[in-house]
Amino acid sequence: MVKKKWFVLFLFIVLISASGFWFYCQNHVVNYVNPNKEMLTTKQIKKNIASKLSHDLQNKQSSLTTGYRKKLTSSRYTLDNPFIKLNPYKTSPLTALIIFKTTQKAKIKISVIGKTAGTTITYNNSKYNKKHALPVLGLYANYNNKIRVQATYKNGKKESKIYTVKTAKLPSELAKTKIKVTKNNKKQMVIGSNKLTFIVRTTHEPFGMDADGAIRWFTANYSQHVFRELSNGHLLYLAKKDNTGNYYNEMLETDYLGRVYKEYQFSTKTHSDEAGTSKGSDETIIHHDAIELTNHNILATVSDGSKKYMEDTIVEISHKTGKIVNVIDMKKILPKSLYTKFSSKNTVKRSDGKRDWFHNNSLYYDKTDGGLVISSRNQDLVMKINYRTHRIKWIFSNNKKWPKAYRKYLLKTKGKISYPGGQHAAILTNTAGSVKRLLIFNNNISVYRGNTKTSKQYSQGVEYTINEKKKTIKEFAQYGKQLGKKNFSYYIGSNRYLSKNNRLIDFGYRNLGESSNIVEYNNKTKKVVFNATISNFAEKGYAYRAERMSLYPQKYCFDLENN
Repeated sequence: MVKKKWFVLFLFIVLISASGFWFYCQNHVVNYVNPNKEMLTTKQIKKNIASKLSHDLQNKQSSLTTGYRKKLTSSRYTLDNPFIKLNPYKTSPLTALIIFKTTQKAKIKISVIGKTAGTTITYNNSKYNKKHALPVLGLYANYNNKIRVQATYKNGKKESKIYTVKTAKLPSELAKTKIKVTKNNKKQMVIGSNKLTFIVRTTHEPFGMDADGAIRWFTANYSQHVFRELSNGHLLYLAKKDNTGNYYNEMLETDYLGRVYKEYQFSTKTHSDEAGTSKGSDETIIHHDAIELTNHNILATVSDGSKKYMEDTIVEISHKTGKIVNVIDMKKILPKSLYTKFSSKNTVKRSDGKRDWFHNNSLYYDKTDGGLVISSRNQDLVMKINYRTHRIKWIFSNNKKWPKAYRKYLLKTKGKISYPGGQHAAILTNTAGSVKRLLIFNNNISVYRGNTKTSKQYSQGVEYTINEKKKTIKEFAQYGKQLGKKNFSYYIGSNRYLSKNNRLIDFGYRNLGESSNIVEYNNKTKKVVFNATISNFAEKGYAYRAERMSLYPQKYCFDLENN
């Protein structure tokens, strides 16, 4: 009898332990099931990337900021006689800083007068102050810009002045770039009072153009791939320490004036394995995307220093320390056969012999459920994982070449659908419930498992409806298929949400890079409201993505005194 009780107790403990282990697995990284000696540890990845915060640029700019603060405290500068400094931080030539005092508290409206109707850039500062230090954005190059400044006092009285600011010519590389606008219905475009279409480039200067195709902003800092707006209204972009350098090894947080608020630096020598014996070549570590998480840390697609694999790792970088606090290696989530047996004629053959099996080209964080949407060009797939546990939520892909254990994650298609093929820029919209919209730019090139019948026949901005609870997907809208081969984009591109109906689509690599075509399309009316073609790029500086962003984001405040 005693033995039976002990056996029952032993069995109970085993069951409790097993259920506890099962619960742990369900809430932790259970997909890390492919241990491989070729994989690097988190410790080694952190060492290879060597991320850190630097204050070099802030220190260089500190004397400029100090000087502007002195101007702000001076009684010399008034609305009749303001201090105006063109390109105040020496990297944004089509911007200015205006400083003056008013005898009474006033709110200020700034307008850079456009050359045509619908191109005036306007900013309303709703705060009442006596001291005013305000950014002037959206100037034309090589032009006598008219800037109207209107002060509205608390008693309702208004006072307005117009100033003229002469700007320099565009740098030669931008000046040679050809921009041809064939459609610009400004009343139907989503441009508001101060939005530009920003061209995120594969290299050289990113720039913003108005509805006429005139360049109204650019940074003198070369950038690559990463260029986005942060929650505080600042910009985040990947840059070089020096424009003449070979690698994009720093990421800057700035405003449109060019003032630097944070500088992340990375090593370009990602060549050590666990034993420290491999000698891979130098490279740019962050390669395609970086986004801001809800905790304000930066999530970035990286090459982690593996001597055999590349562009298959994601890291979270602390905005406080610049150090890596989380690592996701896609080799630990997806089947081993995908990276060990990968081969495709539609990928670039590398001289260093590294295997670009995944090629992660975009990230999107769904704050409603903590999910991370990932786009893999070379696997022709979009997938969503739980960011905390790294567990797969769903996979959108043609069902070819998937091991049986992973087929349960594949979304079930409803009706005719365009499977992703070499796609880019995957984002979700309408994320309040389980039914969501997925937007991608579908290059429509079968790299590994895409649709071989339609491959290279067209590219398209596609929108899908996903029911995450039922794990189903159906096509909602698209633009591009009707354009055929003339708009086929072998590489790059984007499809962005502008409003309930309008989408901004970038066919970034038409005719093997001869041009990029930026289209604003209305899904409801089925009409194009903006169409611009950009060509004659300097040294492969294609339109990697097109973004519609405000020069004066709602949460942005240029605070000369306190920042």
